[in-house]
Amino acid sequence: MIRQLSVFVENKPGSLMDVTSKLTEAHVNIRAVATFDTPEFGILRLVVDKGYLTERGFVVRVHEVMGVELEDKKGNLNQMLAILADGKININYIYSFVIREGKAPVMVFNTDDFEKAAQILKEANVKIVEESDL
Repeated sequence: MIRQLSVFVENKPGSLMDVTSKLTEAHVNIRAVATFDTPEFGILRLVVDKGYLTERGFVVRVHEVMGVELEDKKGNLNQMLAILADGKININYIYSFVIREGKAPVMVFNTDDFEKAAQILKEANVKIVEESDL
């Protein structure tokens, strides 16, 4: 599993930079980032190499997410999603990151049943990425 930070930020200019500035000051490497917004606030989802932001005044939740390595090849994402759909696994959200120094891109997703998802993907020879692999 991979730890993901979900940071709640106001939907206004500079609010994302406030978060990334604090991470930069703490020498934290941002490995993946995705944002989801509403009119008043946004949720900044981050995979980082260390540290949490709660002591810096941010509202943060830590979640477990799953990462799978997918070769950068046409149809690979669809194939992985088909495997999960056939196994009756729901995806709550999904995003990717590709900067891994010569390694294949990683799709990060959240589901309600990590154990079943991992079992189904392993049986289909899909490589599960652990936090230590990043």
